[in-house]
Amino acid sequence: MVSSFFKLKEKSTNVNTEFTAGFTTFLTMMYIVPVNGFILSDAGLPMDAVITATALITILATLFSGIWSNTPVAMSVGMGLNAYFSYGLVLGMGIPWQTALGVVFLSGVIFMVLSFTKFRVWIMTSIPMTLRRAISAGIGAFIAFIGLKQIGIVVDNPATLVGLGDFSDGAVLLGVLGIVLALLFHSYKLRGAFILSVFITSIAGWSFGIGSFPDGIFSLPASIAPIAFELDILSALSFALFPVIITFLITDMFDSLGTLTGIGSRAGMFQKETTDPELAKTLEADAVATVAGASLGVSTTTAFIESASGVEEGGRSGLTAVFTALFFIGTLFMLPLFKAIPANAIYPVLVVVGVLMFTELGKIDFNKTDLATNAGIFLIVILMPLTFSITNGIAAGFAMYTIIKLAKREFQDLNFGLITIALISFLVFILH
Repeated sequence: MVSSFFKLKEKSTNVNTEFTAGFTTFLTMMYIVPVNGFILSDAGLPMDAVITATALITILATLFSGIWSNTPVAMSVGMGLNAYFSYGLVLGMGIPWQTALGVVFLSGVIFMVLSFTKFRVWIMTSIPMTLRRAISAGIGAFIAFIGLKQIGIVVDNPATLVGLGDFSDGAVLLGVLGIVLALLFHSYKLRGAFILSVFITSIAGWSFGIGSFPDGIFSLPASIAPIAFELDILSALSFALFPVIITFLITDMFDSLGTLTGIGSRAGMFQKETTDPELAKTLEADAVATVAGASLGVSTTTAFIESASGVEEGGRSGLTAVFTALFFIGTLFMLPLFKAIPANAIYPVLVVVGVLMFTELGKIDFNKTDLATNAGIFLIVILMPLTFSITNGIAAGFAMYTIIKLAKREFQDLNFGLITIALISFLVFILH
């Protein structure tokens, strides 16, 4: 029955292969549970509740994705937008985390509506691939900058705004060790490279008195009551936050599409962006997961590129995702271990994920781009970290691209979708 439901024969796979693929995906993305706990707790959400909610939404979203779309795509709280949630919205703009959850919820509702209509296709095809890749690279630079700042490698400097941190500080050196280990393990394509680097860095930290060795490993899950259904949707409906909602929407859509394109290229799936039924169903699952995640108290939920590791192990159906979800149940009971991890064993993951996202720039052929595209790409990438805002970067890049195209009368490169986004971009600076 399982074989027929997931069409294993049609997809040239079997239960054993799907089991191994699901476990591999679990190992490579397990890091998200403690990492997201640290990031969202910086915004004032209680860490215990966030860790439980992160594990819970990963289980539910991945399970739903596997059953609904029958693809080997796991889902969890997206890296990048969780950092923007905490450091851009809550700490940067002074928005209460309840309102920020309302922003995530509304962006998810819009995404869900678009995912079930032809508007999804219109949005997807409106923005040039070069600018889509720039958004990914810009978010990479943004979260890497946050990671470096949190570790203490980059610090405040009154004369130059930023400067180099104190490398005689043991906590900073621990963070450097974490970055080196994560990069090395990932370069050797080790399963669970991130969680392995966090584990070794934590042991090093505990050995030198940085953080406290855990009293235990397992406990009952913490309650999510302090954050579940605490979102403030009415406050998020303000006109001033409209550009932020659109930013979350656009970023989630293109992050998901980019991730699924990458996974699909390895598995022979998602080859037609506008007509592929598996792609449509996976995007629908992504949107539903974001709405559910905001309700439970976490930031945007999205498809995880780490699913590609399961695909490399032969995973081809939704059974891979189902197994991944089942493995994540164990993380619900690992709160004491996750809480004992030193902060500077966690933040290196942000830096390395940022590096990997930044490599999207390498897929752009700058020999074939014009000034408008180059200016747009540059502003998107540089302003995200410099202004501590994904919204500002996207807005500046799209506004400049449109202005230059209009000034040069290159109307063939513009469309209604681009112009709409450009107008929203101008609103960002007017409302700011």
